[in-house]
Amino acid sequence: TKSSYLPTLPALTRCTTSSKLGAFKKKEKLPMKKKSQVGTANGDHAFGLPQLCVRMNTLHQIRTELEVLDKRIISHLRNGESTTMSISSGKDAKFELSLAGCLEGIQQLSEATAYKVVFHDLSHVLWDGLYVGEPASSRVEQFLKELEPKLELIASTVHNKVRSRVLTALMKVSFDGFLLVLLAGGPYRAFSRRDSQLIEEDFTSLKNLYVADGDGLPPELVEKAATPVTNVLPLFRAETGEVIDRFKQVVSRAYGPAMSKLPLPPTPDNWSPSDPNTVLRVLCHRNDEAATKFLKKNYGLPKKL
Repeated sequence: TKSSYLPTLPALTRCTTSSKLGAFKKKEKLPMKKKSQVGTANGDHAFGLPQLCVRMNTLHQIRTELEVLDKRIISHLRNGESTTMSISSGKDAKFELSLAGCLEGIQQLSEATAYKVVFHDLSHVLWDGLYVGEPASSRVEQFLKELEPKLELIASTVHNKVRSRVLTALMKVSFDGFLLVLLAGGPYRAFSRRDSQLIEEDFTSLKNLYVADGDGLPPELVEKAATPVTNVLPLFRAETGEVIDRFKQVVSRAYGPAMSKLPLPPTPDNWSPSDPNTVLRVLCHRNDEAATKFLKKNYGLPKKL
């Protein structure tokens, strides 16, 4: 499930602007979720990507066979001598719960597969690697390089009537993971305004992987799924003073203007430029003296965990 793979978010910190972030040791990994039992005893075979794809295909095949059986039963009853209206009309012959269960199972497997791929299989290049230290030297290429074979495996294994559902789930989770790195990546990640350009370029590359030059998902579907990220990215491009002003504005809207001090907003279910915690996290990851002074004065945030 989703909760099985999502990492534990590190506590909020402020940037260490007096030293180069590149000096951080990449060996030090971010706090992770409690270790999953998946793949420990059986070498991850039972829950590997090929096996999950087969399970989704199996549910799709069961659903297909049930639909065929349903039509045969209705046809047989209609051609028989039964006079019961509910049966002859087919109302009691449908496998409605079973068909719905197959669809729900495919959806749950799609989401679980997506979270497993992004936050388990590729955690070393996303959560533990992307933008750690100097952003320019730890960009998205390695994540894309290891994600692409996963997409190819899904495209070649999953039935074409299920494939788009699985790829869409994986796309959404990878976009969520990208944004999670930017907003909740801990003290080993910090961004200056000039880094905003490479972040935007990297996200464009991630989107293009799913479009696949017209052979992948529809561009409009990709852009719609990218909306939460594209809405937040302008905050990384904005001047620090503008981000601080925006933070004060969204806090005032959320808590009212009569505040003796700025409250610490809770982590939201969804990131948004109108959410106080989201804007605060941009400041936490801003490699800028004004941002770190603001965070120290108002929240006393530490520079490291």
